[in-house]
Amino acid sequence: MYRISPSSINLMLECPRCFWLQTIKKEKRPETPFPSLPSGMDKILKEHFDRFMEQGQLPPELREQDCAKDGCKLFNDKEKLRIWRNNLKGIEFLDKESNIILHGAIDNILVKDRKLIVLDYKTRGYPVKEDTHEYYVTQMDLYNFLLRKNNYETEDYTYLLFYYPSRINETGEVIFDTKLIKIETDPIRGEKVFKQAINILLSEKEPEASRECKFCSLKN
Repeated sequence: MYRISPSSINLMLECPRCFWLQTIKKEKRPETPFPSLPSGMDKILKEHFDRFMEQGQLPPELREQDCAKDGCKLFNDKEKLRIWRNNLKGIEFLDKESNIILHGAIDNILVKDRKLIVLDYKTRGYPVKEDTHEYYVTQMDLYNFLLRKNNYETEDYTYLLFYYPSRINETGEVIFDTKLIKIETDPIRGEKVFKQAINILLSEKEPEASRECKFCSLKN
């Protein structure tokens, strides 16, 4: 049984061979230093949002946004959130034909008229560009696919909430600006890319490397 995630599927889209080696042969790309700031921000953002969730409110970052005007509220099932946020568990779907599990850990969920909307936090060092969100479309497609496979209704869009540093106050506090971006998502598109990953993993042949993959070029 193999377990794959949106991040490993993004790896597949970059290079099928690296994805196959990582999943089948447990051969990962060389690791690079990962900054600790995003992990620390992720923790305090979840705590921040949960405080407002317990009060039945949206945090200030969302109160003037379209999601607030549409009547969205924060998902308040704490036990489900605890599981869905867990990187080792998350929201799961087992494809019974291949015995392959897709799982993804979410940051938060908004609720609108009983439909769920994924809300994902992103921390950056600089303002968002016009096309920044495009890298995350597959991830959001897969989250919606997972929720629907678990019998939840979802809207056909998700939200990315970007945080990036703006200035430092005289007293030393770093002030972050935010930008909320709505992404149109398609669970059918998510299912197709999941099936593409399944076909690669079930194939008896090692897939070809992407021509742009610098890791595979070093091996050859």
